[in-house]
Amino acid sequence: MTKQEKVDFVITTLNALYPEIPIPLDHKDPYTLLVAVLLSAQCTDVRVNKITPLLFAKADNPYDMIKLSVEKIKEIIRPCGLSPMKSKGIYGLSQMLIEEHNGIVPQSFEALEAFPAVGHKTASVVMSQAFGVPAFPVDTHIHRLMYRWNLTNGKNVTQTEKDAKRIFPKEHWNDLHLQMIWYGREYSPARGWDLEKDIITKTIGRSTVLKEYYNPKKK
Repeated sequence: MTKQEKVDFVITTLNALYPEIPIPLDHKDPYTLLVAVLLSAQCTDVRVNKITPLLFAKADNPYDMIKLSVEKIKEIIRPCGLSPMKSKGIYGLSQMLIEEHNGIVPQSFEALEAFPAVGHKTASVVMSQAFGVPAFPVDTHIHRLMYRWNLTNGKNVTQTEKDAKRIFPKEHWNDLHLQMIWYGREYSPARGWDLEKDIITKTIGRSTVLKEYYNPKKK
């Protein structure tokens, strides 16, 4: 298969599996999405979706959020992990939204990445899922798949994102990054991986990955 044939196969297969693509994190607007994505760092989406209703019941907008103390926010979000950093980030970005953006989440990578605790991946998720701006947020699932599919040699998510944007047509980015997340979870997980069910990796996968799967090194 040529690289272009691999790209076409990935797009066709994912569109067939996920014609309708649910967004993993529950939210109602750009602000609640921003907070949810921030909370998802080193935490499962399932857990975030259990915690955000508790937080948003008290504050689902920046004006109400800054009425809570950092300690109160930390207490609510503690199950998500990294609560000291995340609570300061949520409070700080809420304050900045009010002071610099009239309480409205800006539609700009630069403005989003200026908020505390908001990195490029978080900004990319908000830009793509809240505003429909083409972006390709790379999480551990996408990083793993891009390597298994021999579409990147990236040692980190930054390089993998560059490769994904170079390989896949821009008009597919927003759908693809979500489809790949779901595919990675359902068909190509890091643990408990069944290659026979992972049709994309089985068809276009990196030879070293396939050899390692069928001939695992003895420990």
